[in-house]
Amino acid sequence: MRKLKAVLLVGGPGTRLQPLTDYKPKSIVPLLNRPVLEHTLAYLKHYGIEDVILTLNYMPDAIQEYFGDGKRCGMRLTYCIEKEPMGTAGAVKNAEAYLDDSFFVLNGDLFTDMNLADMLAFHRAKKAQATISLTWVDNPSAFGVVETDASRRVQRFIEKPPPGEETTNWINAGTYILEPEVLEQIPAGQHHMFEKGLFPRLLDIGKPVYGYEFKGYWLDMGTLGKYFSLNMDLLTAKISSPLLPERKKNDIYYGKDVDIDASAVITAPVVIDSGCQIGRGVRITGPSAIGRDCRLEDGVTLENAVIWDRVNIGANASVNGCIISNDVVIGNNRNIVDSVVTPTRTVPLIIPGANGA
Repeated sequence: MRKLKAVLLVGGPGTRLQPLTDYKPKSIVPLLNRPVLEHTLAYLKHYGIEDVILTLNYMPDAIQEYFGDGKRCGMRLTYCIEKEPMGTAGAVKNAEAYLDDSFFVLNGDLFTDMNLADMLAFHRAKKAQATISLTWVDNPSAFGVVETDASRRVQRFIEKPPPGEETTNWINAGTYILEPEVLEQIPAGQHHMFEKGLFPRLLDIGKPVYGYEFKGYWLDMGTLGKYFSLNMDLLTAKISSPLLPERKKNDIYYGKDVDIDASAVITAPVVIDSGCQIGRGVRITGPSAIGRDCRLEDGVTLENAVIWDRVNIGANASVNGCIISNDVVIGNNRNIVDSVVTPTRTVPLIIPGANGA
C-alpha cells in the first residue's frame, strides 16, 4: 500500500457511553486496559498508515496528553481542534490543509477487521471519488442503508427504512476513502455531515461514489452494552487487535508486580494488569479484564467483568456482568450485577442479546 494519510473522527462527547465518558473522552476509554484509540492506531499502522490527523472537540487535552506527537505509537499525529462540533464532513474539511492525496476517514468508535488494502485496491480500480465501506446487518431499519448497482456504484441513501420496506441490508460502515477534490463540495466553517450532506451531493453532481462490501467483524462500540461486548469479544478471541497480537482465547495474562494469593482461583480468559493485589479465596472467572493497581480483598467473586484502574473490591463482594470505572470502591459483602459503576453513579448495563435485550 502506498503511504497514505487517515483522518480519525474522535471529537464526539460519547454521550451514549455515559457515565464512563463523564470525565474521559471515548477515545481514551480502555479496551483490555489500553485506550480504544491506541487499538485503532495499531490497526492503521498494520496497513502501513502512519500519518494520522485526529479531529478533536470534546476534552482534546486528555487525548493530546496521552498520545503526544505519536512517536510512542510509531505514528505521526496531527491534531485539528474544533471550537464547535463541525459534523463528520465538516471536521474533515477543517483538516483540508493536510490532505493532498487519497485518504482514509474512520469513525473513531468503530472496531473492525476490514482489509484496508483491499478496500483501497477496489477504490482505485473503480476510479472512485469516494468509496464507502458497507457491512451487512440483519435489521437495517436502525441504520442508513446504501443502495448500489451491479458494479457497486452507489445509487441512493435511505435513512432508517421502516421494517419490511428496506431494499438492501448493506449499511454505511463508517470507513471511507476520499479524493481531496471532493472536499470542495463541503462548505467551509459550517456543520456538515457525510451521510446527509456530502455523499448525496456527490451523487447529485454525478461523481463516482462506490460501496465496498465486506462481511467481517464490525461493531460500533458507542453504547455501554456494545463496549462491554467488544471487551468480551477481544478476551475470547472472537476478534483480535494488532495492538495485542499475542493474545489467545484461553490464556491468563498478568502485568508486572501482581500479587495473587495461592488460594485464588482464576479461570481464563483473564487479563490482570500491573500492580494488582488478589486476596485469599478470590474467584475470577473470565472473560474478565482488570486494570492497573486494583485490589480484590479476600473472598471476592468476579465474573464477566471489565474493571478499570485503581478499583478496590471489598471482602466477600460479588461482581458479575459489570463495568467498573477508575477509582471505584465497592464495600464488603456487596452484590453487583449487570451494572456500570463510576465513583458518582451506577446505571444498568444492558447487553445486546442478553438481559432480555
